[in-house]
Amino acid sequence: MRIAIIGDFNPEFQTHLAIAPAFAHAAARLGVDVEIEWLPTPSVTEERLTRYDGLWLASGSPYQSFDGALRAIRFAREHDLPFIGT
Repeated sequence: MRIAIIGDFNPEFQTHLAIAPAFAHAAARLGVDVEIEWLPTPSVTEERLTRYDGLWLASGSPYQSFDGALRAIRFAREHDLPFIGT
């Protein structure tokens, strides 16, 4: 499964550093393969979002483009895509 992390990655945020290992542990426990990709908020488009099985709006980061975050929320709602937000 492919999950998009919507947010502006910052290696100084401990929450951002913990995301990849958390997904790896959850996937191993569930016996599934998971691929995560960070999407910076300015680059969020409907075309890009169609590639994913779920979206997560990353916590703990100021967004460069709040419009990009809102596009992701709207896309998930309109396309019945699993979504976790902050």
